[in-house]
Amino acid sequence: MSSLDFPGFFSPRAPRESGDLALAARGPLLIIAGPCVLEAEEVNLEIAMTLRDACAEAKLAFVFKASFDKANRSSVSSPRGPGLERGCDMLSALRERVGVAVTTDIHEPSQAARAAKAVDILQIPAFLARQTDLLAAAAATGRAVNVKKGQFMAPAEMAGAIGKLREAGATQVMVTERGTFFGYHRLVNDFVGIADLMDLGVPVCFDATHSTQRPGEGTTSGGHSHRAPLLARAAVAAGVDAVFLECHPKPEHSLSDPATIQPLALIPALLRQLARLREAASMGARAT
Repeated sequence: MSSLDFPGFFSPRAPRESGDLALAARGPLLIIAGPCVLEAEEVNLEIAMTLRDACAEAKLAFVFKASFDKANRSSVSSPRGPGLERGCDMLSALRERVGVAVTTDIHEPSQAARAAKAVDILQIPAFLARQTDLLAAAAATGRAVNVKKGQFMAPAEMAGAIGKLREAGATQVMVTERGTFFGYHRLVNDFVGIADLMDLGVPVCFDATHSTQRPGEGTTSGGHSHRAPLLARAAVAAGVDAVFLECHPKPEHSLSDPATIQPLALIPALLRQLARLREAASMGARAT
C-alpha cells in the first residue's frame, strides 16, 4: 500500500486572500477516525469497515486512527492499550485486512521508528507539540506527521513545530486544532484561530471529539459529546482539510474517552453532511 491513497493532500496550502470564504478543495475531505485506544479485534474491525464504507459512499478520504498507548490518562488505573509492539502488530494487520491507511500517536522518540513501520501517519499528541526530540524522531522516519496544537498554544506558535519538523526532514506535515484552555475544565474553539492555522501553509485538521472534552474533570475527563457534530460541520464550512472523529459502537463501553466518543451508528449520516458542506464551501471558493 502506498503511503496515502490521496496524493497531493499534503501539498502546500494556497495562500488565502483577506476576506475569502472557506477555501478548501485541493482534494477530498480527509476523515481521520476510529476508537480512542485499540479495542478488541472484532470491535476495531467493525469500526474500520463501517468508516471505510461510509467514507467511500460519501467520496471522502479515510485514515483509521487508534492509539496503542494512552500515556496521558487522567488516572493511573485507566486502561492504556495493548502497548507498542502488540499495538503496532494489530494496526499492521488491520491496515492490510481492511485496505486503509492508518495513524497512531507516539509519546517518546524511541517509539517513532517502530510505529512508522505499521502506520501511514504519525500523530504527535497536543501536550507534546513542543517536544523537539519527539518531532525530530517522527520526521526522521519519512512518514507523514500530524501535530496536534497544544491546548496551551496560540495558532502562530505552531509555526515552531512545523519548522522543527521541516528542519528534521519532514515533507508531509499537517496540524490539528483541538481547542484551547479557557479556565479550568473547558476547551474553546476559535475559528479565527483556525484561519490563522491555515495561514501557516500546511493542511489543517479539526479534532471534533476532543474539542468537546472537559479535561481533568474528576478521575476521567468529561465532555459534551453531543456538540461534536456541530463543531465538525462548522470546521468543514470554515475550510479545514481534514476532520478527526473518535467513535465506538457502544460509547459507554469504550476503553477511553467515553464522554466524548461518538456513536458509530451516527457517523455515516454525519459524513454525508460533511461531504455536502465541503462541496458547498468549494463552490463558494470557486465563485469568489
